[in-house]
Amino acid sequence: MAVAASRTRNPVLLVLILAVTGFVVSARRSDAPWAHSYAAFLKLGLVVIGIRVVLQALLSTRSQGNIVLFILPEIPLPDWANGVKLGGEVTLEALLTALYDGLQLAVMLCCIGAANALASPRRLLKSLPGALYEMGVACVVALTFAPQLVTDARRIRAARRLRGRTRGSFRTTAMPVLEGALDRSVELAAAMDSRGYGRTAQVPRRQRRITGVCVLLGLLGILLGVYALLTDSMAFPLATTALAIGLLLAVGAMAIGRQRVTRTRYRPDPWALPEWLVVGSGALAAGSMITAAALGIEGLVLAGPLVIPPVPLLPVAGILLGLAPAVVAPPLQARRRELVAA
Repeated sequence: MAVAASRTRNPVLLVLILAVTGFVVSARRSDAPWAHSYAAFLKLGLVVIGIRVVLQALLSTRSQGNIVLFILPEIPLPDWANGVKLGGEVTLEALLTALYDGLQLAVMLCCIGAANALASPRRLLKSLPGALYEMGVACVVALTFAPQLVTDARRIRAARRLRGRTRGSFRTTAMPVLEGALDRSVELAAAMDSRGYGRTAQVPRRQRRITGVCVLLGLLGILLGVYALLTDSMAFPLATTALAIGLLLAVGAMAIGRQRVTRTRYRPDPWALPEWLVVGSGALAAGSMITAAALGIEGLVLAGPLVIPPVPLLPVAGILLGLAPAVVAPPLQARRRELVAA
């Protein structure tokens, strides 16, 4: 869904993506601490839109539009800042352009927030290939950082209300949150060490070096390919070639690197038809938007800020496929009963 949002500035499509992700989160989130972080990403998105609109109002020029809404006091700048203005006339076209740009970034952040709210970092860490366990730990800690901060902030506000304190400063909130983050880091390191996580078997040094180089080159190729596909900064054949080579190197490195990891998995998660349907719905949503952009379908990018946004059928159909996880994903209660029965 984030890939789909990166391909359009149509506010109708962006609002539709936001509605789809919000519905899936409300239908499939659990009671875990990280499941309540989606609201924080929504607020962050509103802040991003507000900052974008304010900066555009302060720095926009008359050349960006003809309909003047209001005039701000203009601050004169030195000669070396020629071409840049601070204040002055604010046009409707400039504000709408900033609103659409900020909405695109906000929707992408909310898609990432939906992934943080729905995906279990512990299950993700358990499912990673053995060759990526070092980077997997770093990624899982990074993914859980924002949700845990939200949980700590809520806990601190609740404790303050119980003590009769309705107002609090940033200092009284930030220090307990920081202390909680440090305590969790120490507890996580101790728990992983006690379970033997990260201990490796004896393999030749040459094999370790080859595995590390292949992993780095593979991830670099994947990064370049995905970046090129998202931004259209490279030719499509070159982007797909870099992505394919990166995937081959990464898969080969994972196959070789598994030999040095001796850890086992307790009750591995199954990968059945519901999991494939969830992945397929996201891939089809992104693919439909990429296909629409390649075919030049009108409506992904508006001809002007004052144009009424059209509703192209192919991107709308692809975005609506993102609703599939709300139906096809295994229900939480059924999954708990399966684990108990096992």
